[in-house]
Amino acid sequence: MLKGKQIVLGVTGGIAAYKAVELLRLLTKAGAHVHVIMTRAACEFVTPLTFQTLSMNPVMTSLFNLIAEREIGHISLADRADLFIIAPATANIIGKLAGGIADDMLTTTVMATKAKVLIAPAMNVNMYTNPVYRDNEERLRRLGYLFVPPEKGELACGWEGEGKLATPESIFEEAVAALTPKALAGLTVMVTAGPTREEIDPVRFISNHSSGKMGYALAMAARRRGSRVILVSGPVALAAPAGVELVSVESAAEMRAAVMARAGDCSVVIKAAAVADYRPIERNGAKIKKQAAELTLQLVRNPDILAELGRLERRPFLVGFAAETNNLEAMATKKLKEKNLDMIVANDVTQADAGFNVDTNRAWLLFRDGSRVECPLMSKHELAAVILEHIAAELAKA
Repeated sequence: MLKGKQIVLGVTGGIAAYKAVELLRLLTKAGAHVHVIMTRAACEFVTPLTFQTLSMNPVMTSLFNLIAEREIGHISLADRADLFIIAPATANIIGKLAGGIADDMLTTTVMATKAKVLIAPAMNVNMYTNPVYRDNEERLRRLGYLFVPPEKGELACGWEGEGKLATPESIFEEAVAALTPKALAGLTVMVTAGPTREEIDPVRFISNHSSGKMGYALAMAARRRGSRVILVSGPVALAAPAGVELVSVESAAEMRAAVMARAGDCSVVIKAAAVADYRPIERNGAKIKKQAAELTLQLVRNPDILAELGRLERRPFLVGFAAETNNLEAMATKKLKEKNLDMIVANDVTQADAGFNVDTNRAWLLFRDGSRVECPLMSKHELAAVILEHIAAELAKA
């Protein structure tokens, strides 16, 4: 993801400067080498020692510093950077960049770099909506600068509105996206995730143990690769990844309706949801009271969304999941052929470190041409990246 990447983090003089410390922690935890540049005003809010301790690199605060007593600081960092992040970015720094002003270490280094520049603005709402600021941001966007929009909320100045620095997690995600090759740019990818719920009565339902973590990781990985992402999700306790279109559903019937209505616009559909195979033949309008010693539920089969997608005349590249408890490869191969899939992800959900409700997974990727790839134990985000890389490779063959 970010392992081994050289990232320059610019910190400017806003009250949100303290949040840059958490962003630095996220970047270094992901394996990035982070070099911090602070403006003079930023040093009034957080000390350089804080960033130096966490980054384990010298913090640059002056244009006239030399690195290792021989390198010109701003040129060295500009050449070294894989990505430049400015967080928080004040209206002042954005105005200077838009006007081509290079009068301190931060602006001079940005002027000299050929790396992508990711800007996270933070300021008073009136400054953020000021036409002068809006023109400056638009100019930088036209020049290829990337932005993480601020959030709405209560600002440090006491005002309410836009201008609050995006969360460190959001900025981190945009940093990863900026450094991810856009192998799926221009495509629409639909991902289904989570369980479905089939109601028995107003207080009870049939469901399964799916947490949605694998599907949400896939949606995030697809978005990082430049695609428009539609995430059709059953009920989960996860926040939707930034930048994806979330369609929330409950039952298998609702999921089918949402998927089939959008499938025609998609180049890729990844069916990672654990859809209930059966539903009660009749939903009780009132809570079923505890009376007899036994209760018999009559179930009827739900529609097979994956098979229906496989029968489309103009079907998208279709990826299924096989969550099995025995005969993993045989069952997955059967499903791949019967449902007319291009690829299937097979995993054994009886393993404690894979399958439902955990952050890791191991799987086999099986393809239409009979080839297969083994994926050893890894995080679900890492597996999502592997799956999307194989999808992109298969699409490139077509």
